[in-house]
Amino acid sequence: MAVSLPNLFPKGDAYGTKYFEIKTKPSQLKLSFSYRARAKAALNPRSSSVEIPRQWYNLVADLPIKPPPPLHPKTFQPIKPEDLSPLFCDELIKQEASIDQFIDIPEEVLDVYSLWRPTPLIRAKRLEKLLDTPARIYYKYEGGSPAGSHKPNSAVPQAWYNKMGNVKNVVTETGAGQWGSALSFACSLFGLNCEVWQVRASFDQKPYRKMMMQTWGAKVHPSPSDLTEAGRAILQMDPSSPGSLGIAISEAVEVAAKNADTKYCLGSVLNHVLLHQTVIGEECIKQMEDFGETPDVIIGCTGGGSNFAGLAFPFIREKLKGRINPLIRAVEPTACPSLTKGVYAYDYGDTAGMTPLMKMHTLGHDFIPDPIHSGGLRYHGMAPLISHVYELGFMEAISIPQIECFQGAIQFARSEGLIPAPEPTHAIAATIREALRCKETGESKVILMAMCGHGHFDLSSYDKYLQGSMVDLSFSEEKIKASLAKIPQPVS
Repeated sequence: MAVSLPNLFPKGDAYGTKYFEIKTKPSQLKLSFSYRARAKAALNPRSSSVEIPRQWYNLVADLPIKPPPPLHPKTFQPIKPEDLSPLFCDELIKQEASIDQFIDIPEEVLDVYSLWRPTPLIRAKRLEKLLDTPARIYYKYEGGSPAGSHKPNSAVPQAWYNKMGNVKNVVTETGAGQWGSALSFACSLFGLNCEVWQVRASFDQKPYRKMMMQTWGAKVHPSPSDLTEAGRAILQMDPSSPGSLGIAISEAVEVAAKNADTKYCLGSVLNHVLLHQTVIGEECIKQMEDFGETPDVIIGCTGGGSNFAGLAFPFIREKLKGRINPLIRAVEPTACPSLTKGVYAYDYGDTAGMTPLMKMHTLGHDFIPDPIHSGGLRYHGMAPLISHVYELGFMEAISIPQIECFQGAIQFARSEGLIPAPEPTHAIAATIREALRCKETGESKVILMAMCGHGHFDLSSYDKYLQGSMVDLSFSEEKIKASLAKIPQPVS
């Protein structure tokens, strides 16, 4: 679920508004970098001179039209901060509602970030050669974190703020296991108990993710489970349900709401989660400058949206200021196409309808996607802030089937060496499409791609592809129509 409360808290002073100011006209931007920087980019495929950003960036502050507020699930009125206090600690509620442009990162969080940040920006020269493209491809690699993905960027501050709020237990959901792993890791550092509901399809496909979470001390349950009313209701209707992120959210939220010593943490969708992820894009702006490059196209996979937002939002800021003008493209699975096939409407963030109503691109809160291998992208709705940005026309979206994604992943692994998680294979496939278009047109575009995690725990998916048993799964028009028919209709 996501909450945006732009009018409930007073606006504070914006921090560091000139942090990454580029003093040049947009038309001169690419020419402003030295030939020495370009030569360095050609010789050295990695950039590592930047420091960890000391502030998170809040895109809401710079949007010409603010996003619609979330609504109370029963009254359909704009939600109040106190309505969220059973689920979230106070500091995270404030961040969810903030309209400050920058928010300071606590020193304790920066200290943990330093275990893996800054993350590398790498030029994919071998992939370029394989594709015989004049395009220059860069990828921002987040797989070097302890959990193997971008997810600790938000898990660490969420755990820390809960610890500072004297919370003892946190609960969450996870799809592929990336978020559950990240929160388990963060809780182990700050002495919090962690309980995770993992989508059944991924729980069965990826047992090593469960073991990873357990190694860091978390309790892990397949979802739907018989431990909650929400889970039992789903199992009664479908005992073999593969689960969904919406169902797992319902289970975790139910536990948090019933226990005063427990708070809920979400790994994507919410404004404060997207906020925490902007360390990715802030680093990347400086790294691209080191390379002497400006991206023409920025590509990232989208499920709930945190990885995409983390890279894209700081660049959207620069675009809004007229400093650059990249095409920004979100890529989602054809089996769960919330941006490209969903409707922009108020809907629940979970299946049981316990969360606030959020204005987002949705397939319907009880839509259960087919069990594709990209478990982290199997969410019925898109982050409200990304949905709003999409509606404003600052980005575009496409969907790609999973066989094409794994074809791209194999090309990437056999040229660049890294085995991607199933989720960023969507960004890879879209990047390859763009690079091959450049081959046809002769354009030497700069393509920047989000590479949000490694696939070391997803090799069973690769095995299915390599053995020829993977199939393309798609959505059912009838199933989506049935799900959309159940979306609530609050009075405007």
